[in-house]
Amino acid sequence: MGSIPLVSSIGAIAGSRLATTASDALLIDVAKLLRQTQIGLVVVCNPDMTMAGVITKSDVVRQIGHCAGNACQTAAADVMTQQVTFCRASDRLADVLLKMQTQGLVHLPVIDGDGKPVGVVNARDALRLLMKEEQYEESLLRNYVMGIGYQ
Repeated sequence: MGSIPLVSSIGAIAGSRLATTASDALLIDVAKLLRQTQIGLVVVCNPDMTMAGVITKSDVVRQIGHCAGNACQTAAADVMTQQVTFCRASDRLADVLLKMQTQGLVHLPVIDGDGKPVGVVNARDALRLLMKEEQYEESLLRNYVMGIGYQ
């Protein structure tokens, strides 16, 4: 049977989904970053580039509702979620997807051993790979049972 897919197996696409900002960045700039990248989550970083928190599109909309347009001078650190659920490249993708489902998350930051963000897992990407892996294993089993493979 196939190997157990890890987060690292979607590392390239997870890396391409990573958008970061400094904790002192203005919320209006975070909103622009979200719009430009078409990604639903921005990782907020400390000066040493470790993850301090995350800001989602929902966080921005909720906060800007309290501001007067461009006059919103709120810092990212004041809006971000600080207790962040995250994963590592060595985590099993199925476990990460289950964690995302149980917590109602669409995006999950991937951090390295130093606490620095290296990517963002999207639930759709994880599910797509797991389904592909499952279909491959199913075809191997079918071929074996029908006497086609493993001769």
